[in-house]
Amino acid sequence: MAVAPDCVVTIHYTLKDDAGTVLDRSSPEEPLAYLHGHGNIIPGLEKELDGKNVGDALTVTIAPADGYGEYDNRLVQSVPRRTLRGIKDVKPGMRLHAQTAEGARAVTVTKVLGDMVTLDGNHPLAGKSLHFDVRVGDVRPATEEELSHGHVHGPSDHHHH
Repeated sequence: MAVAPDCVVTIHYTLKDDAGTVLDRSSPEEPLAYLHGHGNIIPGLEKELDGKNVGDALTVTIAPADGYGEYDNRLVQSVPRRTLRGIKDVKPGMRLHAQTAEGARAVTVTKVLGDMVTLDGNHPLAGKSLHFDVRVGDVRPATEEELSHGHVHGPSDHHHH
């Protein structure tokens, strides 16, 4: 069975940046399972996997536009430290959830200077080319429940948290 929309696809992957540093990888015991054609993974990788078969291995580079998007300077802002009430010891690298006009957004603290804290709402991989080594482990038709929920249900996932 080839990778196609509405299939559950299991992949083994390693993700590296331009320098060859490993940013993420699936564990050998638990490869990533996703619902193909439903936006569960970045668009560029989903497109590359379309039509592939079990056992196929590929090395692909995904441009930022087809990954986590281009870096957007408008998503970076400095706020007074007092706006981060209840968060002790704010340090660069911390991930926080901020309420924005568009709803909750994950932000990263990039700088703390005096009373000002710089928050970056870009995905940490925004603006970066992504280098994937991928092997297709399994392909199966999705269940009706998976299709209605828009994501994969694993063996232990019988309820929503």
